[in-house]
Amino acid sequence: MSDPDPAPATSPRPPGTFKVGTIVGSDVLVSSSWFLVAALIAVILAPAVERESPGLGAWKYVAGLAFAVILYLSVLLHEASHAMMARHYGFPVSSITLHFLGGMTAIEGEARQPRQEFMIAVVGPLTSLLVGGLSAALYLVTPHGLLSMAVGGLAGMNLFVGVLNLVPGLPLDGGRVLKAAVWRATGNMHRGTIVAGWGGRLAAVAVLAWPLIMEPLRGTRPEVIDFVLAFVVATFLWSGATAAMASARLRRRLPHLVARDLARRTLAVPDDLPLAEAVRRAQEAEAGSIVTVTGSGRPLGVVNEQALLATPEDRRPWVAVSTVARTLDEGLRLPAALTGEDLILAISRNPAAEYLLVEEDGAIFGVLATADVDRAFRDAPR
Repeated sequence: MSDPDPAPATSPRPPGTFKVGTIVGSDVLVSSSWFLVAALIAVILAPAVERESPGLGAWKYVAGLAFAVILYLSVLLHEASHAMMARHYGFPVSSITLHFLGGMTAIEGEARQPRQEFMIAVVGPLTSLLVGGLSAALYLVTPHGLLSMAVGGLAGMNLFVGVLNLVPGLPLDGGRVLKAAVWRATGNMHRGTIVAGWGGRLAAVAVLAWPLIMEPLRGTRPEVIDFVLAFVVATFLWSGATAAMASARLRRRLPHLVARDLARRTLAVPDDLPLAEAVRRAQEAEAGSIVTVTGSGRPLGVVNEQALLATPEDRRPWVAVSTVARTLDEGLRLPAALTGEDLILAISRNPAAEYLLVEEDGAIFGVLATADVDRAFRDAPR
């Protein structure tokens, strides 16, 4: 089960995870919950191991634990295929995490085309189905014993994971396939996410109802563990689908954020100019922001609006405008052409109250205030 989770490659390791290696250029992390599931698998399989090979004693639990490791190695292949396809399209992949419900590949950025979304999503289930098919073929020629039990289990679990992940509902891979299809048909990525999100919610309801219909369909009485597992999986599906739908509704407003449209008219002044004179000139020019520059016109800093307002008027003639200006570090110079998600990402990387917008040739276009971006986002059509 995989869901793109935008995260910078330099992000710290999530708490409760352990790095066990690297694959296709991405860190492989194991969550602490995996050890609990591995132990549970070992206990559940111990009786079957004992029947298959009597007299093993405590080693039957070791055999069950070995099967858990083999199973999760196939999950790692599933996730690695996502990572490889994402890298093929130019998306950085920071990590692959194995957890109690499977795995997650942390891909930075959103697919730009329906085809990219489809290919990154579908390659995971196809990998699981391929591993399952090869294991099934190998099972037919494997001598009876613990090895055949492991190969058969590997075949069954991978075929199950491959089919399950093709269920058309987020956060499953099949949900992303459905999202890509709706996106392709309508030209609207966010509509695709909403449709796939509802698919995930329906899948959650179906999973929750499964224990109730086991007896009529299969003649098998549900046990407590069936209800617990159904609840856990249904919660995972419902929360993942709901989060994706909420994110789509937010992202639908992002195209309305255009840096050029939000920029304030800017006045450039020498950095040693008295603050009172800088304010007077800005008011005369009807400028909403002030940038300090060198004698040659090179930008040095952006006047902080809060710092300016906090300076008493009787002191302004005696202090230089540079005293209330924030030095223009690299992250505070943004291209004036930024829009939507790119604009939000640029701001989030270097939080500040104001940013200098520049043209491609380095010319000053204006100043972008974070408060203006927030206001535009709140006012954007929902």
